[in-house]
Amino acid sequence: MTTATFLIIIFAAILHASWNALVKGGSDKRLQMTAIALGHLPFAPLAIYWSPALDFACLPNLILGAVFHFGYQYYLVESYKKGDLSQVYPIARASAPLIVTLISLLILDVNLGVSELIGVALIASGLVATSGLHSKKVPSAAVKSALITGCFIAAYSLTDGYGGRIGGSPVAFYGWLAIINGSVWLVYILLVSPTSIPKMFGSAKWVFLGGGFASFLAYSSIMYAFSQAPIAIVMALRETSIIFALLLGIFFLKEKITCSKLVGTGLTLLGIIILRLQILG
Repeated sequence: MTTATFLIIIFAAILHASWNALVKGGSDKRLQMTAIALGHLPFAPLAIYWSPALDFACLPNLILGAVFHFGYQYYLVESYKKGDLSQVYPIARASAPLIVTLISLLILDVNLGVSELIGVALIASGLVATSGLHSKKVPSAAVKSALITGCFIAAYSLTDGYGGRIGGSPVAFYGWLAIINGSVWLVYILLVSPTSIPKMFGSAKWVFLGGGFASFLAYSSIMYAFSQAPIAIVMALRETSIIFALLLGIFFLKEKITCSKLVGTGLTLLGIIILRLQILG
């Protein structure tokens, strides 16, 4: 992994934490997620136009990716209904890179060095510590939804990562995926909450524009990174967005800072440093 790719992932992590804070901060979580999901649609055609043409041999990955992204979005909303941003976000994000690392090692035969494995483990441990899961103060319903969310994150990351490689154009892949996923979410929201659509252009218009752009740019950057480095490593670095989510939760959502959050942040930073040193080496 090059330094440029490393910095792109960290930038994407900041954007990712920002739009998650928007979803959590709104009183209507489903409306916020609708604004984010449909907010991708204005930018997706531009990404497709300006990127190399996609080889549609990756069509199965596109279809599976759309299914997994919908599952992720649905359970993320459920998680934020039941727990704090600084509780739910770390659990979901910590479980995903661990799942992907195990699959990469045991099934996909991806070779990861000892320092890379230590870095991934430290980041995941830090995220779990940050959530306060060990203290049993996190609602069990929130834990369940967050873990399911993590499974969907792992699933779409692998599907999308390899889909972008097969298609030969990672950003175009996500452009098409965003169109499919946005269409699926639109049908879903029209069935369960049709009043969300006019509200999206009213009270949630800035989430639609700003959050949609941040989310689209964040994952487009990650799709590029997936094509440049092992997916497990990219995911571990991306999940450092919890540091930024923690700060947003404390300063903007008025969530409490605890010792476990500080310790978890320290472990996560140590994992980042180890991966960064590995890159320099």
